[in-house]
Amino acid sequence: MPSHELGRGAGREPWDSGRAAGIIAEHARREGATLPILHALQETFGYVDGEAVPLIADALNLSRAEVHGCITFYHDFRSEPAGRHTVKLCRAEACQAVGADALHEDVLRRYDVAWHGTTRDGQVTVEPVFCLGLCACAPAALVDGEPVGRLDLDALADALTERAA
Repeated sequence: MPSHELGRGAGREPWDSGRAAGIIAEHARREGATLPILHALQETFGYVDGEAVPLIADALNLSRAEVHGCITFYHDFRSEPAGRHTVKLCRAEACQAVGADALHEDVLRRYDVAWHGTTRDGQVTVEPVFCLGLCACAPAALVDGEPVGRLDLDALADALTERAA
């Protein structure tokens, strides 16, 4: 399951270093194993715990800095669990052209979070993305992996309510 679908209940196992070691071993012999391992960990736990860094480094004969750099370079990897729902707001030019920047400020203010932040009640994580390919329906977002076009605050609230049902 892609990491963008984590808000649907996947990736909610509690962190377990033994389970993580098994996942790492499962993928360690693959060519270019770092990204498949990171994706598998995130799909299982909903994030990549800091304890995974030395496990991956040892398994792949990499430095901890190389593994950490990979995790922090790619925006889809989280170092903490996401909220129950994930909202990815498009920040690309087509969305900006129809007022997405102001909308994003309103969303962040309404949910009292910063980019990559999770609401205090753990319900919603808000993340930036750079083009969802929904330019004709801008501004756009993914709410728990489902596209929402012509987004405004009410449409976002409706999409979150619908997903919560």
